[in-house]
Amino acid sequence: MPSRPLILGISGASGMIYAVRALKHLLSTDYTIDLVASRASQQVWQQEHGTPMPTNIDQQQDWWRKQADVAAAGKLRCHAWGDVGASIASGSYRARGMIVMPCSMSTVGKLAAGLSSDLLERAADVQVKEGRPLVVVPRETPFSLIHLRNLSALAEAGVRIVPAIPAWYHQPQTIDDLVDFVVARALDQLAIDCVPLRRWKEK
Repeated sequence: MPSRPLILGISGASGMIYAVRALKHLLSTDYTIDLVASRASQQVWQQEHGTPMPTNIDQQQDWWRKQADVAAAGKLRCHAWGDVGASIASGSYRARGMIVMPCSMSTVGKLAAGLSSDLLERAADVQVKEGRPLVVVPRETPFSLIHLRNLSALAEAGVRIVPAIPAWYHQPQTIDDLVDFVVARALDQLAIDCVPLRRWKEK
């Protein structure tokens, strides 16, 4: 298990299942996770799942563990989206990197412009300025020219772009199989291999 924590940002894009599956695999493998969900993610969660996401940060840890179906493994710290004074907002906090999954085009645009209006964006900006790995998983279609230019700006700054595009060569049987492919490829960018996945040409 790595000593440094991984930051998981959940922005207001459709595809909350990607965050849940990532959290499940990471905690089950005893990773330490700092989680921050944006304000907009609360509305998207309600729309996709029909249930509210707790706004009280003290309730979120148990709630996220319940969503991921991981009771005790790993270590999870939840941060309020507006707490720009949290540990993960500082470059002196030695995280191994950050993944934003799913990542909205609003978040992509703000990161590309170097703007930080909440803790998620600030933490992501810190990874870029500190030269640490930042992975974004955009979940949008089609991409406009503005979206593409913003994504290109992030890529030029060293950010890894992993669109939520599943494959079929691993012969997925369930929605979770399709989701896990994207989660695995995103975590690959951080040299994390904790998702059981039949890779290309593996028997």
